[in-house]
Amino acid sequence: MKIEEVKSTAKTQRISAHSHIKGLGLDENGVPIQMAAGLVGQESAREAAGLVVDMIRSKKMAGRALLLAGPPGTGKTAIALAIAQELGNKVPFCPMVGSEVYSTEIKKTEVLMENFRRAIGLRIRETKEVYEGEVTELTPVETENPAGGYGKTVSHVIIGLKTAKGTKQLKLDPTIYESLQKEKVEVGDVIYIEANSGAVKRQGRSDTFATEFDLEAEEYVPLPKGDVHKKKEVVQDVTLHDLDCANARPQGGHDIMSMMGQLMKPKKTEITDKLRKEINKVVNKYIDQGIAELVPGVLFIDEVHMLDIETFTYLHRALESAIAPIVIFATNRGRCQIRGTEDIISPHGIPLDLLDRLLIIRTLPYNKAELLQILKLRATTEGISIEDEALAALAEIGTNSTLRYAAQLLTPAMLAARADGATRIAPAHLTSVHSLFLDAKSSAKILTQHSDKYMK
Repeated sequence: MKIEEVKSTAKTQRISAHSHIKGLGLDENGVPIQMAAGLVGQESAREAAGLVVDMIRSKKMAGRALLLAGPPGTGKTAIALAIAQELGNKVPFCPMVGSEVYSTEIKKTEVLMENFRRAIGLRIRETKEVYEGEVTELTPVETENPAGGYGKTVSHVIIGLKTAKGTKQLKLDPTIYESLQKEKVEVGDVIYIEANSGAVKRQGRSDTFATEFDLEAEEYVPLPKGDVHKKKEVVQDVTLHDLDCANARPQGGHDIMSMMGQLMKPKKTEITDKLRKEINKVVNKYIDQGIAELVPGVLFIDEVHMLDIETFTYLHRALESAIAPIVIFATNRGRCQIRGTEDIISPHGIPLDLLDRLLIIRTLPYNKAELLQILKLRATTEGISIEDEALAALAEIGTNSTLRYAAQLLTPAMLAARADGATRIAPAHLTSVHSLFLDAKSSAKILTQHSDKYMK
């Protein structure tokens, strides 16, 4: 099996609620700073998460799992995302919600396995033979079309490459000429061509042309050192799920039937266990040869109480596998019934045998001072200016209702301030907006008072 350039299938997400989190905010000794890297308070939970990060980095955490437990709005997702930020973007991080497994198209276990494989990275180091240099000439040589007619076809292309050490003229296949056109390669660009696959990569414009005035700002790169023909180490980061997808999709021809087949296929196709085993064999072979190394990432399963007894038993097997990521669960439930059972009550809605495997980190509700700091941070992140008195009033609202409700009032209050011709949120704007909307507690109170007016 040849590993080609694989397009990543990583989920792209924009989580605006946690966009201010940059890390765990610990000092060099692993002690949490009260307010740092976007996190406020929760010192003991952050310190514990710091130890987990150290274990992941030293590869001592494989096949283990972590549970973040605490009331809603106490920063469980925030801590999981902070762990991901601490590990850096080279370590795969795959977030999912417990209810995602109930897909109508594929099995529950398949959804879990897919996300497990998304959270395991593979760093492949390949030594490739390449021709690298600045393009000095680019001449396509045309011949008469063998099929007859007036058109001409490109028989081969002459390309001149120059490095700091010397120059070389190459006679290349016409398919490479198409790749050169796709990459928009011109004379003066620095490119490299892979000798075995013929893939062309344009790195940028040679910096000898940096003095030219150009409407579009180009990326200028220095003239490559060494010979034109050289061996180069290429590092590629992929996840096991990327490899599964690349091999699961049959490479059909360009005829109309195969095109129709691709169009009519359902959105999701299950990847067979047999294919995964084959890929694992190849991956293990690469690891043994030293070509690749495994990078166990983090799989974050939020609202884990939504999983049922069948998926919990499947998780057991998945956690014990030789190739397993670090799994972080999060839940806001206390003692509740395990989904899929009739009468089994368990802490956090997780079976006791799985709870036994977990390191549990507890998050605690925020106090008023911490709420104030978080709301100030959110206002800065969203580019909203607010008076100190209004911020104190908002923290008071947050104490009586919830942090999420208080944070959601920021934008409507800003709109009310703008309608009033003000640039900052004043306490009056906050009062008017707070009177328009209800939080969960106020709504529940009204329902209790007027229960006879609502349908049962």
